[in-house]
Amino acid sequence: MGNNIKRIRKQKGMTQGDLSEMVGVTRQYISDVENLKKIPSVKIAFDISKALETNVYELFYYLG
Repeated sequence: MGNNIKRIRKQKGMTQGDLSEMVGVTRQYISDVENLKKIPSVKIAFDISKALETNVYELFYYLG
């Protein structure tokens, strides 16, 4: 699984700290998700997509 969170977050002019506050997780958690060290729960994935004003399909993709 890969993600576009970092790219979309930067396009929106947001820091990891900004996103973490909006989602209710730590900045380190956002960093770990962006760097594929953690896979977010479905709820957090949807919270991230809402904060970034995109859909979850835009954020995540399968590396097969």
